[in-house]
Amino acid sequence: MNSIIIDGLVFALPLFIMAMGGIFSERSGVTNLALEGLQGFGAFTGAFAAVMIGTVSPDMSPTAIMLLALVFAVVGGVLFSLIHALLCIKLNADMVISGVVINILSMAFTEFLTKLINAGIFNMPSNKFVLTVTDKITVPGISKIPILGAVFTNLYIFEIIIAVIAVVAWFLLYKTKYGMHLRASGDNPHALDAAGINVAKTRLFAVMISGAFSGFAGMCFAYSISSSFSSTIYVGYGYIAIAALIFGNWNILPTFGACLIFGFARSGGYKLVQALEMPSSYQDLVMILPYVLTLVLLIFFSKRNRAPRALGVIYDKGAR
Repeated sequence: MNSIIIDGLVFALPLFIMAMGGIFSERSGVTNLALEGLQGFGAFTGAFAAVMIGTVSPDMSPTAIMLLALVFAVVGGVLFSLIHALLCIKLNADMVISGVVINILSMAFTEFLTKLINAGIFNMPSNKFVLTVTDKITVPGISKIPILGAVFTNLYIFEIIIAVIAVVAWFLLYKTKYGMHLRASGDNPHALDAAGINVAKTRLFAVMISGAFSGFAGMCFAYSISSSFSSTIYVGYGYIAIAALIFGNWNILPTFGACLIFGFARSGGYKLVQALEMPSSYQDLVMILPYVLTLVLLIFFSKRNRAPRALGVIYDKGAR
């Protein structure tokens, strides 16, 4: 049971912070199917930075390198999200098409750049950046408590950071003026404009937050899944995050619950394969469990959800 909780949280928490980024974007009115592309490019930026830092400063601790990689991943995610913001907010492009194109662009572009950098700088014909294995944290005392203690056992430092960010994000979205403006932008942008608030800037900042959170999540997955970066390890995670926020009705706490369900389904499936001593090929089959669960939850719950009223609607100041 402990291993299911530990492994489930390692998957669920990065998924959650990416879904939170989607909530910020979509509560502002900007449909964001580009989460997968944003996490991929952010992780590429962070992984490249980690490899370069490790090469230049081989004595630096793996934890310090990871923290710097997370910062670069956030920057990369924000910069790539500006493409989506430019297309959707400035050029009034279709938001769904923009998101899909960004996902495709990110996968192809990062694959190309990774191969180019490995061949040109490191003289290795590889499409991966190999990362250092980082230390994990176990909280003394409380980690000994049955079941609950697993939450505080073998923690990556990014899991603690995500918990802090989640609290800050919740406060920002629900308890600040900007959060009120952001939610108004997704429900009634004309009323927000009439109050003297710039709708475009509000949406721009929301999309940038989604880029920052997605890039952070991508770097977390790179460290936790395979201790390496490649453009293929993220396939589908962005869409699971979107499903989680839809299941959570575009609210942070229910979305967290959905991410936990996906995380524990994944880790529980792996544990079941091991317990039944099934062939290793069945572990690949287990990887589809979060996607199957996504379909099931969307079938039963999506009709009850209420998206922001102006979600996906291009804001036209002259239309009333």
